[in-house]
Amino acid sequence: MLIAAISDIHDNLVNLKTTLDWCRSNKIKKVFVCGDLTTLETITYLAANFSGEIFMVRGNIELWEEEEIKTYKNILYYGEAGTKKIAGINLGFCHEPDEINKLIERSDPKPNFIFYGHTHKPGLEKRGLTVLVNPGNIAGVWYPATFAVLDTAKKKLDLKILTNLRRG
Repeated sequence: MLIAAISDIHDNLVNLKTTLDWCRSNKIKKVFVCGDLTTLETITYLAANFSGEIFMVRGNIELWEEEEIKTYKNILYYGEAGTKKIAGINLGFCHEPDEINKLIERSDPKPNFIFYGHTHKPGLEKRGLTVLVNPGNIAGVWYPATFAVLDTAKKKLDLKILTNLRRG
């Protein structure tokens, strides 16, 4: 199964559309959203244009109330951080890097992967047995617009750069 991890959309609906179109074409069934969607308009667009499950945490620049998220049937909201087991892989996710250690400490079993955002910079780091994955940012602010894809069968990660997706 392929899972996408996205972060820091910051209301860039053009880039979100490109991302979701790619996800649909590549049969992505689940998306982890690591915060900073920004407004309810972006959340509405995401929920309406992705039919699979959306696992979402809050970022530091959100302009919506948590109560509003309950109206979306395909969004599972986890507050500041969450964990989910999918296809035998323990996944954690949060927005700010400061949450990573807390997520590792309180998780049993420990996550195989933790997706996080906030810095806008894509990256990979191994901490103990956990792979930390920053998918970058959908907004294209400070760094090119990117997202990550995890193949759960191969336990392999790929970084997708939106400008490359638009070319071909």
